[in-house]
Amino acid sequence: MTVREVLSNDGTPIVYRTFGQESARPLVLLHGWAQSSRCWGEEVLGDLARSFRVIAVDLRGHGYSGVPPDGYDNSENWAADVHAVLEAERTENAVLLGWSYGGLVICDYLAVHGSAHVTGVVLVGAITSIGRGEKGGKVGPAMRAAIPAAMSEKPKEAIAALGSFGAALTGPPEGKGAVSQALFGTSLSTAPHVRAALFDRAAGNDELLRSLDIPVLLLHGTADSVVDIAAARHAESLLPNSTTSYWEGVDHGPFVEDPARFVAEVTKFVESVDG
Repeated sequence: MTVREVLSNDGTPIVYRTFGQESARPLVLLHGWAQSSRCWGEEVLGDLARSFRVIAVDLRGHGYSGVPPDGYDNSENWAADVHAVLEAERTENAVLLGWSYGGLVICDYLAVHGSAHVTGVVLVGAITSIGRGEKGGKVGPAMRAAIPAAMSEKPKEAIAALGSFGAALTGPPEGKGAVSQALFGTSLSTAPHVRAALFDRAAGNDELLRSLDIPVLLLHGTADSVVDIAAARHAESLLPNSTTSYWEGVDHGPFVEDPARFVAEVTKFVESVDG
């Protein structure tokens, strides 16, 4: 594993970790709201790295990346972050995998830079748009219940709201206590102004999805209480070349609930994509 840093267009440092052989197919992982590249877990990262060059990014404002005071409502900033990583790693045939908010970041990138250097996309419990009335951004009951207190600077309010996610990110809690605490800790350590700013934007990407010329895997739990499964079904209705994997009874973190199945399905898809 190697830790690297690159500067985005506005000077924000973007930190990412790489795993696997430098010559292997690049698979870029983009995490969700108030998380970091550690959300994937060492088991998943290690198993994926047996087949691919895994590039796990800390989004701006998250993990070890820079935390600018503003600019989170600008799609071009998110696009530039991903572009900077791809340029630094000299990727030509990358597959982009986005969980939750990471799906929106992928759309930001594709809207600005197109798919010339990307040969496939994996959307995991992901949104593709954001803002009032955007079907691709429909959230579930756990997310609705946490807003707006999850963005509060008051510790008592934020802790209670983020804690109310309960098992949404892990599924059944048995044997996952340490993982649950780690994910909760990451959410709480993400600056309140960042947590708030990520929702204070509007972006519609339906036309982008309709015109997307690369294959997409939609992987989504049917019991997702953070991003409603309707968001995935909406993306499916628009995408000209999509494969779906709807996990029955699974909540927002399929790679936590069943790491082996997640790795197997992602591996099968990436290996099926021309590159």
